[in-house]
Amino acid sequence: MKKWLLTSRQLCDLELLLNGGFAPLTGFLAQADYNNIIKNNRLADGSLWPMPITLDVDAAFAESLSAGETIGLHGEDNTLLAHLTVAEVWCPDKNAEAQAVFGSDDIAHPGIHYLLKQAKPYYVGGTVTQVALPKHYDFTALRHTPQQLKQGFAQNGWRNIIAFQTRNPLHRAHVEMTLRALHEVEDSYLLLHPVVGMTKPGDIDHYTRVRCYQSVLPYYPQGRAALSLLPLAMRMAGPKEALWHALIRKNYGATHFIVGRDHAGPGQNSLGKPFYDVYAAQTLVKNHEKEIGLQVLTFSEMVYAKEKQIYVLATELRADETALTISGTQLRNALNNHTAIPSWFSYPEVERELRRSYKPKNKQGLTLFFTGLSGAGKSTIANALHAKLMEMGEHSIVLLDGDIVRRELASELGFSEEDRNTNIRRVGYVASLITELGGIALCAAIAPYEKIRKEIRDKISCKGGYFEIYVSTPLAVCEERDPKGLYVSARAGKIAQFTGISAPYEEPQEADIVIDTTKMSVDTAVSVILQQLRVAGYLIVAQATATVLEAETV
Repeated sequence: MKKWLLTSRQLCDLELLLNGGFAPLTGFLAQADYNNIIKNNRLADGSLWPMPITLDVDAAFAESLSAGETIGLHGEDNTLLAHLTVAEVWCPDKNAEAQAVFGSDDIAHPGIHYLLKQAKPYYVGGTVTQVALPKHYDFTALRHTPQQLKQGFAQNGWRNIIAFQTRNPLHRAHVEMTLRALHEVEDSYLLLHPVVGMTKPGDIDHYTRVRCYQSVLPYYPQGRAALSLLPLAMRMAGPKEALWHALIRKNYGATHFIVGRDHAGPGQNSLGKPFYDVYAAQTLVKNHEKEIGLQVLTFSEMVYAKEKQIYVLATELRADETALTISGTQLRNALNNHTAIPSWFSYPEVERELRRSYKPKNKQGLTLFFTGLSGAGKSTIANALHAKLMEMGEHSIVLLDGDIVRRELASELGFSEEDRNTNIRRVGYVASLITELGGIALCAAIAPYEKIRKEIRDKISCKGGYFEIYVSTPLAVCEERDPKGLYVSARAGKIAQFTGISAPYEEPQEADIVIDTTKMSVDTAVSVILQQLRVAGYLIVAQATATVLEAETV
């Protein structure tokens, strides 16, 4: 039986297909359902469903499949989780999908970026049969299937259940809004149902968020609020995402659903404007609440009224009253810089949890990724920088030289684009672990392709600092140096697919530091990099002072 190793997003989707969270879906979409969702927000049978749930695969795997065969779907640890009976395989128009689902093709949107830049080109549709649900080892008491939650509601006599969606820690404004919802709906109970699958890149990790949720539960009336975790991979699709969330919460037993301002909004587009109107999600979900069988509760922004010292809806604020708010950026800056957070904004328990995760930059891990042609000077500068950083003694430093990593971790790989990218993924994986643990990873590799460099940046920057350093020494100079005799061999045809001669090098478009060693010495290059790290806050370097010890006169 052929097997497919699921990506993180596919794993989230499979779990909700298997446990009923995505009902009425019984598998990854075939083309008829996919096309109707794109056009009408409905499955082919007319059922309301706005989000394509697709299994994307590469061309080689797609071409090996035939309708009617069964394949195994495996988790990241290779555990068999489900069988999929193939209905069809096709190559979708992803630009059309982006426009239909997200209303744009702007890759500044994380969902569009994933669809157009990361997802594989082919889709496999078919029903899935459970072998085992994905296994979680964290917060196991808070992970419930839809059936388990419904049974719990029935046993406790809960009838009106208000679900609240979140991917961020809860602060006072969130709690005040949900308390209003409890007050508005008679005999109601609150289901805090945060997403702990994939959220927006750069979001705080779900472990910290869940501890924050646990810490705010005592601020609700006793016995009126419950916490359960949702293993969803968000798409950040604004209005359509809100509609999708409502359908999912209905499957989990909710009778009411809160849709706030800018629900599931991804932020600003490449022109600096919001992707969606802040109240568009409320309008769309409200239009379908009868069909869903779920009452929608809508709220405008909650603000702190300075004069009254209470939270109110922005629409309730009088002209002579002052509204106080703190943006997400302001909060992150306060945490990163260890400045005070006003008591009116959050709870001390939440702030304490957040400060445990938001270490000052000089305590965070960091990756410095050197890229450039062979002979450009990447390894030389990285080695010199490694020595200087070790001399300072502030961090654990690991040097990942491309030649050494390829010899030790990727000796079976060739020099095709696919094999080169596999090698760089391995370098990036090791660097991400070092960064996550608070060390500094110095990576020196040719890494000729922009796409894989972008992929590595995205994976590491959510764990700590990341600097791409382009050693831009021209090809003619690199070839003249030729310290290993590689260019001579490549010109003689003895080395195939040699970068710069018979294989391409794509110049970085997002390099944080550019160094041309024809214009800059190694010592100067190291000084430039260290200065950039100091300016960014990743290094605090004490000025060395020399003491002259005079000989004692005898």
